[in-house]
Amino acid sequence: MRIVCLAICVSLGFAQESPDKLIATANAAYQAKDWAKAEPLYEQLTRAQPANPRAWYRLGVCLQSVGEHLKALDAFRQAQAKGTPAYIVGYNITAVLTSMGQTAKALDELAETIKQGYSDPDRLKNDPDLQPLRADARFAALVEETKKNQTPCDYSAESRQFDFWVGDWAVVATADGTPAGTSHIERTIGDCVIWENWTSLGSGYFGKSYNIYNAALKRWEQFWVDNSGAMIHFYGNLNDGVMDFYTDDVPQSDGSKLRRHLQFFNLNAKTVRQFSQGSKDGGKTWTVEYDFTYNRTK
Repeated sequence: MRIVCLAICVSLGFAQESPDKLIATANAAYQAKDWAKAEPLYEQLTRAQPANPRAWYRLGVCLQSVGEHLKALDAFRQAQAKGTPAYIVGYNITAVLTSMGQTAKALDELAETIKQGYSDPDRLKNDPDLQPLRADARFAALVEETKKNQTPCDYSAESRQFDFWVGDWAVVATADGTPAGTSHIERTIGDCVIWENWTSLGSGYFGKSYNIYNAALKRWEQFWVDNSGAMIHFYGNLNDGVMDFYTDDVPQSDGSKLRRHLQFFNLNAKTVRQFSQGSKDGGKTWTVEYDFTYNRTK
């Protein structure tokens, strides 16, 4: 293997430099944006390692930066063929096509790049390389599509269905108003997750739930975890204004199987009712586990 590598290195004119050192030298020049120095190094790397997508991509960036547009385009296409994600390399191809005056093709490439997941609208709006595209009516629409990739849950009506539960709450038993606990609930992770932080009063019990709309399965899912080591997986949908969750039939320590039914009623802007029932006969009969009223404090 070392003999083969040596033969390659000799044929490329850098027998005194190991592949690892060549990579390090090329990367250092790339990080310093010394494109003229980095370009021949990455050219050597693509010959020595033709299946290396990173080398092809960086070669494309170097060529693009020194104005070798046709060569850059070929390098980027090679990078894409070798496995560089389309949403990464497609942006560079868009910029190269724009520099070549091929604005129609550039916009088509950009549309496909955004379709593949590109998600930086600020770069689209500010990159001087894309200035010739901004006068085209399609460009503004593509920027909006990029925003959807950046924060998809802000554009999903389903992902906002459980927002009524977001806030800080003092929680009491619905039947008699006895204080039961407190909960802080917020949107997080790109506003895609409804994150519950529950603390019971007087018992030391606390837990968290992570709630998200699963677009692939077209349902809401909740993952509850707590300081007793328990984990419960609920799933369901908003039905007639009620967030309606179920579990599967989960084996219990006594040999039975428990199915849970958890509901959230949006009573008004300041009040939410959380109602949990359990069934050990496959849903034929149900027993109340708890019935809480959440009163908004903020």
